[in-house]
This record gives sequence, structure tokens and C-alpha cells, in this order.
Amino acid sequence: MELRTLRYFVSVAEELHFGRAAARLRMTQPPLSRAIQRLETDLGCALLRRSPSGVALTPAGALLYEEARALLAQAERARARVVAVAGAATVTLGTLADSVERTGAALAAAFRDRHPGVRVAVREADFADPTAGLRAGLVDVALTRAPFASDGIATHVLGSDPVGVVLRADDPLAGREQVRLADVADRPWFRFPDGTDPAWQAFWAATSEPERRRPGPVVRTVHECLQSVLWSGSVGLAPLGHALPAGLTVVPLTDAPPSRLVIAWRAERPTPLVRSFVRIAADHYRTRASRPAPADPGGAGAG
Repeated sequence: MELRTLRYFVSVAEELHFGRAAARLRMTQPPLSRAIQRLETDLGCALLRRSPSGVALTPAGALLYEEARALLAQAERARARVVAVAGAATVTLGTLADSVERTGAALAAAFRDRHPGVRVAVREADFADPTAGLRAGLVDVALTRAPFASDGIATHVLGSDPVGVVLRADDPLAGREQVRLADVADRPWFRFPDGTDPAWQAFWAATSEPERRRPGPVVRTVHECLQSVLWSGSVGLAPLGHALPAGLTVVPLTDAPPSRLVIAWRAERPTPLVRSFVRIAADHYRTRASRPAPADPGGAGAG
């Protein structure tokens, strides 16, 4: 059994759908199906029960899933030790706004456990570059929020958060349970610096024509966003579920798409450490998403 085939199988076992697994692996479905069939032939048993709605693991498949995960983790640890012996390795992580603030400690611990000899350098970006330094070649991998121009950049969605409108606590809309974009269309909206990715600007302005919004202050960071609301009465969108300073509140927005938290890396020839970081992050956020949500998520964090 090849490690690559085991990675294919693990993806199918976790997605329980060949199409989704193929998309996750960035390959087409036919070669993925053939690889799994060869694996079943090699082992002499069925690993998956196939149906029009997807697949399910057989008892043999469930056992192989656990063993394959352990083997892949062991292979990554062996690779990390070899890299450490060859010389100190460094991964530079780009972050944007709230992308790691809630789970950064746990994710960092998971990476250290897998790669104890690797140094992680962290670079926090501002809103002018939603790729968090990836496009400029300043980082190896980035935890950030989509959308942004993705040419040459590969991404994996880690999670999705509903968004709301950040308002002053004394705003007439602050007491509502929810609002629509029409309720705040005539308000001043905070803006991003010239040259900011157009897809990013359009998303956070909730329109394909951000320039048509009534202009508010130009902001580069989460802190500047919040201060522009407090001091200027501007409004803007933010993912729900993060604490806000006193005097601010967030009201869920019913007609805006959710904000996608992603891990991003350069698509061309990623290093083994980058590939490992992506897998660790995906596993970490998948495990976190399977846990029960807290009863009260608190306010929100901009960006």
C-alpha cells in the first residue's frame, strides 16, 4: 500500500463522497475511484459501500481508516525528524484579523506535536492583502478569509461563519434580532485602502460595486474597523461569534453570504511541511466543528 493511496482513501472515508474527496484532493474523480478499487483488490476486501447518495465504510474500511491515519501521521513525524536533522526548518504563517485568534493555541500545539523541531514564524497582515503575504511570497501558508483572487493559490475551506453588522450599542438598530442590507444601505461603510483585492472589497461591502456605498473611514485592521464604528458611526460586516469592545454590538445580517475561513498556500510544488500544515489545520478544524457549539457565542470580531 502506498502512502498516496492511503491519503486518497482517508479523504474518501472522511468526505463519504467521491466527488467531494476528489475536489479536496484537487484531482478528478475517475483516477480517485480507480485508486480505491486497486486498494480493495490489493487487500482482497470491500472497504466502501457505494450508493447514489455517497459511500459508507465497511467494517474493514473503518479499521483501515484508523490504521491509515496512524500510518500517515507516523510518516509525517518521520519526515519532520529527518528535516530537523538536516537543519533547522521554518514555516512562515500568515494570518489575517480573527483567522486564528480563537483556535490558534490548539492548532499550534497540534503542529508542534507533529513537528517538534520546526520553527513557525508568524506574520500578521492587514486588510490590504487578504492573502496575508502569500501572494507577495512573504509567507509559506496563510490562515485567512475568502474571497480573494486565487490565481496560483490553492485553498481549503476550514469553516464558515454567518456575518452581522457591527453597530454602536446606542444605534437604533442595535436592539433588533436581525437586520437586512436595506436597513443599513444608506449608512457610511468603512472602506479598504486603494489596491485592495476587488473580490475582498466586494464581499465586505456586500455589493459588487463597493464604490457606490456611502464612504466611511479607510481602515486596515480590525481595531481600526471597530474604532471607526465607535467614533464615526460607520457600519461594516463581521463574522459572528467573537467578543466586541464595550459600546459595540453586532446584529445578524439575514441576506449576506457567510464568511469562509480558509487555509491557503501556493499551488505550485508546495513543500512537505506546507502540505503537512494544511492537513493538520484541516484535521484540527474538522474535529473542532464536530464538537457541540457553546450555548452563547458572544459578540463578534470584525474582519
